[in-house]
Amino acid sequence: MAVTIEDIKKLRAMTGAGLADVKKALTEADGDFDKAKELLRERGLAIAAKRSDRETSNGCVLVKVDGNFGAMIALKCETDFVANGADFIALTQSILDAAVANKCKTLEEVQALTLADGQKVQEAVTQRSGITGEKMELDGYLTLEGENIEAYDHMGRHTLCTMVQTNKCASEVGHKLAMQVAAMKPVALNAESVPQQILDEEYKTAVEKTKLEQVEKYVESVLKKAGINPNLVDSDDHIESNMAKGWLTQEEADRARKIKEEAAAEKAANLPAQMIENIAKGRVAKFLKENCLVDQEFQFGDGDKATVTQWLAQQDKELQIVDFKRFTLSAE
Repeated sequence: MAVTIEDIKKLRAMTGAGLADVKKALTEADGDFDKAKELLRERGLAIAAKRSDRETSNGCVLVKVDGNFGAMIALKCETDFVANGADFIALTQSILDAAVANKCKTLEEVQALTLADGQKVQEAVTQRSGITGEKMELDGYLTLEGENIEAYDHMGRHTLCTMVQTNKCASEVGHKLAMQVAAMKPVALNAESVPQQILDEEYKTAVEKTKLEQVEKYVESVLKKAGINPNLVDSDDHIESNMAKGWLTQEEADRARKIKEEAAAEKAANLPAQMIENIAKGRVAKFLKENCLVDQEFQFGDGDKATVTQWLAQQDKELQIVDFKRFTLSAE
């Protein structure tokens, strides 16, 4: 059976596949549309399986609020060329529309949805993968429920989206807060809501950093007392380089290495525990101020330095942030 251009256009509109792929599928299926669609689906599965080990570092992130429900989702792919394609963005939007309409709470619920064209979500993603030849996967599904939710798509580029919920209707304030979340990437609303695991990791890192700094300061002071420039011997590579340049003799290098080793061991064995703890706690406090939304310096005010909490009070003393969500494809 001869394949007409009208048939090709019709199947292409139904599937979004390329002209060559549609023509080939229709020819193999002898004009049977259902069989041709199945062939295109199988091709998509084969391509998806072939590229299952590829990295999906690009994609499209979209956000939508409908009434008292807001959600954002990311459909990831391999290249920005595919990510910026109108069909890819449209697929992401159709999945998000279905997720919001059904008030899905989890990514698993989203994946089980049926889209307006009758396709299952995962089937639609696999089919698009077959068309583009790239691995694709859904990721980063986040939701907010309740009143007064504002959404923000950073610069309309579909790579970073945020949502902020307030206790009162305040659209303009909510929009600026959503921009704050995008720009300053807070890890929690306030200190009380920071996961204990994060606090423990930050404290451990702060302790180790403080110990290392104290040891380095002591070693530097001992080197100076010995008449050795610490900048010339701050690493083995630097020592070797400075010897090659004639700035250090072998004897000076060996002496510096011995002093560094002995001084470091001496200081490490005699670090004042209370001082280390106090400095580490100060570093954790600084981390919380920089990473808790309500304590961050507000970036979109009138020039006055104020925390987000202070700025909110200037707008409305009763206004508070209830929750926020943020998702980005960019490495930060």
